[in-house]
Amino acid sequence: HKAGDLQYVKDYEPDHEDIKQIRILLYGPVGAGKSSFINSVSSVVRGRMTTPALASATTSDKSFTKKYVTHKIKKGRGQSKTYYPYVFNDVMGLEKGDGVRAEDIKLALRGHVKEGYKFNPASALSEGDPGYNPCPSPEDKVHVLVCVLSANAAEFTDSVLQKMADIRELASDMACPETEKDLKNVYKSKHIKK
Repeated sequence: HKAGDLQYVKDYEPDHEDIKQIRILLYGPVGAGKSSFINSVSSVVRGRMTTPALASATTSDKSFTKKYVTHKIKKGRGQSKTYYPYVFNDVMGLEKGDGVRAEDIKLALRGHVKEGYKFNPASALSEGDPGYNPCPSPEDKVHVLVCVLSANAAEFTDSVLQKMADIRELASDMACPETEKDLKNVYKSKHIKK
């Protein structure tokens, strides 16, 4: 089974012709292992140790990742210029009173966060800022949102749990724009009726 699953990941191609790569956004508490997850996926797919994402070697209550950076996984070895059709982004960790803001996650989901944008825990990115992408392409938008949690975390603060709940709610509303407008529209869904 493992070999078949790995082959599926290696052979994956997006279904939509206007999307050459799917974007996977990782979020979670500080030190949960978001960057390490990217490195693990890259190492497994490439069959050797790789580190496309810098990860903190220490445990800290402050986020190591500060900027919105896209991590691609190269196919083959050496000077290969081809990449797998999925990319990863990680963001600042969720911190008590600090870290990434839920509004920035929402903008990233919609493709409005430019490559290299430096997160500001004091204020969210807004239209007109240099890091704001006003016209995102389908590939700029996030297709998969993943919450990464550490199995070693004893507990989470109330503020981190609240941020996680806010992000989950934002993502759910964006996945179903009609229900975001009016919750009663959930009953109009063809998938729900089935």
